[in-house]
Amino acid sequence: VELKSGILSIFLKTGIVFTQVDLWLGLSYCDGKWNKVTVNKEGSVVSASMNELKEQMLEPHVQQLKVNSPVYVGGIPPEIQNIYKELGLEQGFGGCMKDVKFTRGAVVNLASVSSSAVRVNLDGCLSTDSAVNCRGNDSILVYRGKEQSVYESGLQPFTEYLYRVVASNEGGSVSSVWTRVRTRESVPQNVPTPSRVHSINGYSIEVTWDKPAGVIGVIEKYILKAYEEDGPNVPITSAELADTSMLTGILTGLHPFTNYAVTLTACTLAGCTESLHALNISTPQEAPEDVQPPTAISFPTFLLMSWSPPKTPNGIIIQYTLYMNGVPIYFGNETKYVVKDVAVFTPHQFLLTACTLAGCTNSSQVTLFTAQLPPSHVDAPVLTVLDSRTIYVQWKEPVEVNGILDRYIIYIANSEQNFTKWNVIYNSTELFLDFTIQQLFPGTEYLIKLAACTGGGCSVSEASTAITDESTPEGVPAPKAQSYSSDSFNISWTKPEYPNG
Repeated sequence: VELKSGILSIFLKTGIVFTQVDLWLGLSYCDGKWNKVTVNKEGSVVSASMNELKEQMLEPHVQQLKVNSPVYVGGIPPEIQNIYKELGLEQGFGGCMKDVKFTRGAVVNLASVSSSAVRVNLDGCLSTDSAVNCRGNDSILVYRGKEQSVYESGLQPFTEYLYRVVASNEGGSVSSVWTRVRTRESVPQNVPTPSRVHSINGYSIEVTWDKPAGVIGVIEKYILKAYEEDGPNVPITSAELADTSMLTGILTGLHPFTNYAVTLTACTLAGCTESLHALNISTPQEAPEDVQPPTAISFPTFLLMSWSPPKTPNGIIIQYTLYMNGVPIYFGNETKYVVKDVAVFTPHQFLLTACTLAGCTNSSQVTLFTAQLPPSHVDAPVLTVLDSRTIYVQWKEPVEVNGILDRYIIYIANSEQNFTKWNVIYNSTELFLDFTIQQLFPGTEYLIKLAACTGGGCSVSEASTAITDESTPEGVPAPKAQSYSSDSFNISWTKPEYPNG
């Protein structure tokens, strides 16, 4: 269906049957008033009417018409134009429509169900600020000359004009048909401040506004913008609303418990204008986000607990609740607490809850241990002399470890040094329960102690005594002889270097 050069035409193709109905209107419709257009197919009769004018065509072979595709009003989107090459597909309709109805099936409000509208108002016409109707008698001379193009300025925005060319020579003059064109819209002026803002929750608001007055053209879309008060002049979030029949929109992506300034922007094809003033609103509080679990400085019998405020409080924190092994042990506004009278190196489950007036949020659960201590008691090692140079050492794991056993250390001292110097002869984290000491001195008394260590320190046992077996002395020096008379010697010697007994 198209309206061109004063003719309302219907092109109907069903199967191989093509039907065309043309209704001559002239300029009767260009009077500044609303015109009712009806396109009808009933049986084999196809008709078109506008106001009181009507034309119909009888086509006995026309088939039943079933519409199962989208309905395009005012033109066809560029991406599917190749499918309809047989149509002229000239510039689409630009203007205003209202009360578009389909007589069969459900009643459809085209303005509310349309997926997009470009250069077309589907719910009425905006003012063009022009009282001049395009009657033929109102035409004025734009250009006279021999050129084939002319530039005309000083026209009204978003106003339809009819142009025709009169070609003259000595034989006379001939007029072309009228061509309809419309000037582009102007940028909206005096966009109002939103009239009402209502908080849905801490993250979204509902904004209501009045239709801008004096907009010359079709409003393509509205844009809602939210700025943080005392923040940068850049919107935190925005929302584009293509359904310009709605004067209410939802703006999301906000932060709870924050002051915002909300503006309205109206756009035509010529550009956009933002309201000069903003409407202020404070979003309500919400439950906190990113609540971090507590941490602790561990001591053997108590824990010094502490925690940080939530990274995203979403309001004023009115209370913290600290849970230990599922039982609340602290309520209040502080960020630290001492857990007393707990056993050495024992695990406990902790969880923190942070609350605003809007609700509470839990942290993740964390397991914390009290600190380790040295083992409570270490038994003296059991010594077995294997030979003159070897002692086999055995020991038991402490009964009360007070932590995680980390290593064993063996200290040794001997009688040759009067048991004053203790040397480490074994230091291992492999936690064996025996060790063989080799390369000792025969016939020597040894004192041996065992140390058991955790992350909290070491405990040392009492010393055990063992004497290696005696063996043949080594390093026996030659004697020294000195004569003081003709018939005697004074003979002397020193101890063997290694008496071994």
